[in-house]
Amino acid sequence: MNTWIASTPEERLVTSKLSGQARTSADGLALTGNALQQIRGFGGCFNELGYLAIERYLSEEDKETVYRELFSPDELNFTFNRAPVGANDFAEQWYSYDEHDGDYSLEHFSVGHDDDTLVPYIRHAQQYQPEMQLFSSPWSPPTWMKFPKAYNFGRIVMTPENLDAYARYFVRYIQSYAERGIEVTQLHVQNEVFADQKFPSCLWSSEDMRVFIRDYLGPAFDKAGIDTEIFLGTLNGPEDMAFVGGYAMKLENYNRYVDNILFDDKARSYIKGIGYQWAGQHCIARTHESWPELELLQTESECGNGDNSWEYAEYVFHLINHYLRNGATAYTYWNMALTEIVSTWGWQQNSLYSIDSQQGTLVRNPEWYVMRHFSTYVHPGAVVLETTGHFNSLGIAFRNPDGSIVLVVQNALDRSLPFDFADPEQASRGIDVVLAPRSFNTFIID
Repeated sequence: MNTWIASTPEERLVTSKLSGQARTSADGLALTGNALQQIRGFGGCFNELGYLAIERYLSEEDKETVYRELFSPDELNFTFNRAPVGANDFAEQWYSYDEHDGDYSLEHFSVGHDDDTLVPYIRHAQQYQPEMQLFSSPWSPPTWMKFPKAYNFGRIVMTPENLDAYARYFVRYIQSYAERGIEVTQLHVQNEVFADQKFPSCLWSSEDMRVFIRDYLGPAFDKAGIDTEIFLGTLNGPEDMAFVGGYAMKLENYNRYVDNILFDDKARSYIKGIGYQWAGQHCIARTHESWPELELLQTESECGNGDNSWEYAEYVFHLINHYLRNGATAYTYWNMALTEIVSTWGWQQNSLYSIDSQQGTLVRNPEWYVMRHFSTYVHPGAVVLETTGHFNSLGIAFRNPDGSIVLVVQNALDRSLPFDFADPEQASRGIDVVLAPRSFNTFIID
């Protein structure tokens, strides 16, 4: 028997059994017989404000419910998660691991700040996911390495002593986390290299990034025996053309940024993959076509404006489908839990869980259900299966390591919509159903 899990704005996770229907073709989705990339997993980001929301306002029972649902293999099964290197925009305060001016020897380096928030957050995840993988990225270098000297502005100063110290800063971070029983699987060199934000940020030119990875970061990892993978990420672009008021305000040439780095053989020898987010969704297909040997990740789900609507959840469904169809091996949600309090720079955002700081109540938001429709049923090691059909923009197919086929399909219309599926190699796997309006659907075909 096949299993069908459906969620609508009115009813969530309604489960039913289906008998296989013999068919060798389908208009909805049909397998072509080609297997594509292997899936590393799904996850979220360990943000300070999320951890503090859970720990300060929930009962002990509800705290454990959140950690179990996020990380248990039987629940959301978040196996591939993200952490900031120092403060991000959802930290309680802005900080780095060494704010002593000119400390090129890193004598004052310490990740001790994280011992109160990020480290215990990660350890809660490890209780349910002992083999959890983690990728990390900074939002800003220490301010004394930048011009101007500020968390939320500027660029790194490209002097040899600065770049050498910053490379060793990452080595110390990875070593310090390892001492706490946390392995950093990947380092992404800078969060959102194209964004000069109100929150901790740092602009990086393509040439500066190429030099830093090739001449400083890669050699520093080699010297220290660090096997953490270096990723070119997280890239929030290039956004080929940005329009404001109907006029093109800027041009960012994709090839002059990405290919300038990748066509440098020495730099590329250190780069294991690229992480894309936000406007990076427009670049991932080109990278996948041109550099198929590089692993690609989606590194941050777009965050909305705090209304946690079903409509925005439908947009997130589209993002997951888009990234995975264009070569990504993982999809990473952003804020796993938030209260009604805005960020430290004034933006209320969506989250998987909303926590009421006055009542101590817990709500699972629509995007929680979107992630569950994927992450609970598509297991690490699954492969994306190539499909044809009219639902290619609304659905995607996977083969799990146990051989089962998983289809995740949306009906974005305001009316019911027929859906059929065929595996020409195994006609008995066929499906012919009617999808409810505005629904998310997962089919498990044994």
